[in-house]
Amino acid sequence: MSENTLNNILELFYILIGLQLLYTAYRVLKSSSHKKKYGTALFWILLAITFIAGPYIPNVINGAFILIMGALTLFKQVTIKNIIDVDEVEGNKGAKKYGNKLFIPAVILAFAAIAVSNWTPLGGAIGLGVSSVLGLIAAYIVIKPNGKYVLYDSDRLTQQIGTVGILPQFLAALGVLFTVSGVGDVISKGISSFLPEGNHLLGATAYILGMVLFTMLMGNAFAAFTVITASIGLPFVIAQGGDPVIAGALAMTGGFCGTLLTPMAANFNTLPVALLEMKDEFGVIKAQAPIAILLIFVHIGLMYFWAF
Repeated sequence: MSENTLNNILELFYILIGLQLLYTAYRVLKSSSHKKKYGTALFWILLAITFIAGPYIPNVINGAFILIMGALTLFKQVTIKNIIDVDEVEGNKGAKKYGNKLFIPAVILAFAAIAVSNWTPLGGAIGLGVSSVLGLIAAYIVIKPNGKYVLYDSDRLTQQIGTVGILPQFLAALGVLFTVSGVGDVISKGISSFLPEGNHLLGATAYILGMVLFTMLMGNAFAAFTVITASIGLPFVIAQGGDPVIAGALAMTGGFCGTLLTPMAANFNTLPVALLEMKDEFGVIKAQAPIAILLIFVHIGLMYFWAF
């Protein structure tokens, strides 16, 4: 299957996401009591345009849309309103009626995602789209809901996740930008000015802490890995005799300790707060911090004693 065909299939799923975002904007605008409905609707409309027409409009326009969305978020103009949720009585009634059958769509979604991603040439991103469609079809077969409730629930989830849902895309782009702009070279020169070569403990400490701090900044250990390994790992650990396989693996898992400590890791630390409607926006991070800090020291020790 050609790359062009794969891109076209992926583009179809992006358009479907954009249509869902437009529906959310429509739902927001319908609300008569939403005090910030125009700012909220504008956010979802701009995001929908980037999904539907992003490749076909000038990059400067896409950039302007992102800046506007950032400003709307900064000034708290994006809020949740006019969502339709299932009340507790209806939820309990449905749970008793369908029992464990409710898990069938979720199981089909998971297995389909794995199967398409690993055993077809379609790849992971398309696999998620295909599995989502199959999960939705399974839900229709098992539960037979009214079609409008699918739209209502998609809108509810979109609004509850809110603005943090787009952080992974922005952070991935930030990682590419840092790599292309030579941030790794700047960090390497800065570190080499005071970190002596040949000190294995300092090298291991700098590598792990660099991964932790950069992951906290970028919200993604994968994005941080390229920059920090090139700037710190290679000259101060691997070039000094460190095993590249062991050092690289420990650097990656050490970076995940940073994931536990930052709100930039939206999937792990911010989305649960929104979905569980927690009062403390940093509650997840506070619960994870003691273990994360302990594991940072463990990783430094493992790299010092095991990699060299």
